[in-house]
Amino acid sequence: MVLKQKSDTLGALSSGLCLVHCVFTPFLFVIQSHAACCSHEAVPFWWKSIDVLFLVISFFAIQKSVQTTSKKWMQYALWITFLVLFIIILNEYTQAMKLPEESIYVPSLGLVFLHIYNRKYCQCANNTCCANN
Repeated sequence: MVLKQKSDTLGALSSGLCLVHCVFTPFLFVIQSHAACCSHEAVPFWWKSIDVLFLVISFFAIQKSVQTTSKKWMQYALWITFLVLFIIILNEYTQAMKLPEESIYVPSLGLVFLHIYNRKYCQCANNTCCANN
């Protein structure tokens, strides 16, 4: 019940933290390159796996947000933006396409904006106004 009421807040927070995580990754490279004892890996596995954690949290936040939004277009916007974020993160692991590192900022900021907008302007006062009905 709490997740259903706070899904947009959780989604915006998760996407914002994902963005912060992505911004600080280059600094992690610099710190590790100057450290006395570096591992053979440029970025530790635990740091990379945070992407997946944010992706899972975002998935559930979007799933709940689309159930309570009053705008049908918001459902599509949230899912399409999530899909773009998912593809970019998947591409970081597979290197299927050459994408700039900054490309992850666009869907992350998009999800933050969409969750905040949905929370402010698209909430149902009762179950009869939701786009799913």
